[in-house]
Amino acid sequence: MAGAMGLLVATGGALAGESPAPLYPQYPSETPDNLQPVTDSYDYTPHDVMIPMRDGVKLHTVILVPRGAKHAGMLLTRTPYDAKDLTSHTHSGHLGSMLEGYDNATDVILEDGYIRVVQDVRGKYGSEGDYIMNRPLRGPQNPTPVDDATDTYDTIDWLVKNVPESNGKVGTLGISYDGFEPLMALVNPHPALKVSVPMNPMVDGWMGDDWFHNGAFRQQNLPYIYEQVGSRDNSIKWWSNHHDDYDQYLNAGSAGELGRRYGMPQIGFWNKVIAHPDYDAFWSDQAVDKILGALPLKVPVMLVHSLWDAEDSYGAMAVYAAIKPKDTRGDMVKLVLGPWYHGQEIEDASALGSLKFGSDTGRYFREYVLRPFLAQYLKDGAPAADVAPVTAFESGSNEWRRLDRWPQSCEQGCARASRALYLQADAKLGFAAPAAGATDKAGTAGAAGVAYTEYVSDPAHPVPFRARPIQQVGYAVGQTWQQWLTDDQREASGRTDVLSFTSEVLEQPLKISGQPVVHLQASTSGTDSDWVVKLIDVYPDEVHAQPEMGGYQLGVGMEIFRGRYRESFVTPKALEANKPVAYEFKLPPANHVFLPGHRIMVQVQSSWFPLYDRNPQSFVPNIFWAKPGDFRKATQRVYHSAKLPSFIALPVVGS
Repeated sequence: MAGAMGLLVATGGALAGESPAPLYPQYPSETPDNLQPVTDSYDYTPHDVMIPMRDGVKLHTVILVPRGAKHAGMLLTRTPYDAKDLTSHTHSGHLGSMLEGYDNATDVILEDGYIRVVQDVRGKYGSEGDYIMNRPLRGPQNPTPVDDATDTYDTIDWLVKNVPESNGKVGTLGISYDGFEPLMALVNPHPALKVSVPMNPMVDGWMGDDWFHNGAFRQQNLPYIYEQVGSRDNSIKWWSNHHDDYDQYLNAGSAGELGRRYGMPQIGFWNKVIAHPDYDAFWSDQAVDKILGALPLKVPVMLVHSLWDAEDSYGAMAVYAAIKPKDTRGDMVKLVLGPWYHGQEIEDASALGSLKFGSDTGRYFREYVLRPFLAQYLKDGAPAADVAPVTAFESGSNEWRRLDRWPQSCEQGCARASRALYLQADAKLGFAAPAAGATDKAGTAGAAGVAYTEYVSDPAHPVPFRARPIQQVGYAVGQTWQQWLTDDQREASGRTDVLSFTSEVLEQPLKISGQPVVHLQASTSGTDSDWVVKLIDVYPDEVHAQPEMGGYQLGVGMEIFRGRYRESFVTPKALEANKPVAYEFKLPPANHVFLPGHRIMVQVQSSWFPLYDRNPQSFVPNIFWAKPGDFRKATQRVYHSAKLPSFIALPVVGS
């Protein structure tokens, strides 16, 4: 009886399950139990529904139907970033105002009358179920009968049966994580799925997207993991006691130790990351390019890539390479490369950092590429889109190009060789191979014709990846993370632990179109090492139209490679101290013209901090748990002789 009395007290005199009686019945609340807004004046009809999946889990879905819509196509985005927020930008009865923001190419959606559908993925925000980061397909990494592919299929099946204003045609699009979802839709696609537009998609988290690049861990993504997986609604936030991320990450020592200090061992995905530092089956089984490369191509796809994407510079191009050979008709797979940061294609894209393009390149993409492409497949009776196989912005000249293939530098089958740009003695750079017997002011390795330049890499003073103080990764007002790839690289070129090789002033334009490939001959006095290589466009000392660009060092392509994976991404191996070895890795895609009066620079360094975790430069089994005593100085040598040449293979066009 005492327990029952306690229950009555706790519920205000009502039994469990009953509504409590009003505290002051003579003075009732003025707030209704459930206000039903009157939306007659809206130019759209909102629907908030829970769509059942095949396993009984229901996913929260917002459907916005333009007023008076009939036989309209539907555009679906699946997101872990809150469907309600993405469809409620402002409190407005105007659909265009509601859709401003991430993933919403609002002008195209609004002006072409599409039904907009945005859904929370399972386990996030309003959806039921368990959240798994980039949930793997059913199989070795996912023992359940459901995944993002089945959830997309079930969602589309429900939509075509329950949205009477539609014409039964569905397209899917999204950026980043939301760009991963349109790729999942291509796995056993629903017959009503007519087109897919993955923009800046997450594809392979180890090879070159969010979590690692060639084995080096992108530790500044710890806050994302913490917030994204720590709670269903991202309400638990990362915090910092440092104004400069450089100090915070350096003081922690290793990424694993910083995660421990934040309690991240409670987070399932974090435990998977630190348990799989190598490219084992956990990562390779989830690589979307490999998955789609093994499946038939059934749905038209437009892959959108940003040339200065600080988050997912690998994914779109990897998927393109995997599925384009399946395009036997020649019109099923389109590629777009724009001069953007991650996701900038749906925003004003007249400039990026200090770069000015002379036009709104995002608007061009949406108006002349995305709009006709979607219309062809989603609008009844629409004509075939006049969209080139490849639409690529050419930086330097600042012109859009319609190309018939990518990379443009290749003839059929890419049989034509690239042009080698050699590192040379005395910090020079050129197309002439080093002559036999060349030496360098920095010394020789003791054998005739073996020249090198050296520097000391000290993990206690790693090279910042941008000017300090370094902000956290983010998109809030005042944060500039999204533009860092276009930062002036003079900050690095003045350091003694960064090598800079520079060409003579160009007399003719030099155009590259493809992925530059690094061929580096290097040694370290340690037993492990990172190598960062940057291809840079050096502006003239004076730029009349934009004085602040005088002498600017613009990164055209920059990438990191972790030395322990030189022979195998699966099985790391210690390096032999002071032994020159060959490294080969790709820089991100470029479609760029080095203009007359400019110079070309190549920088080489061994840390890129705190974006990437520090290599201790002594081999340890798992760098996530490197101890303070493991971090050691190392003498790094970059060779540039006839016997051991270092060069970048440039995908040159027209010469």
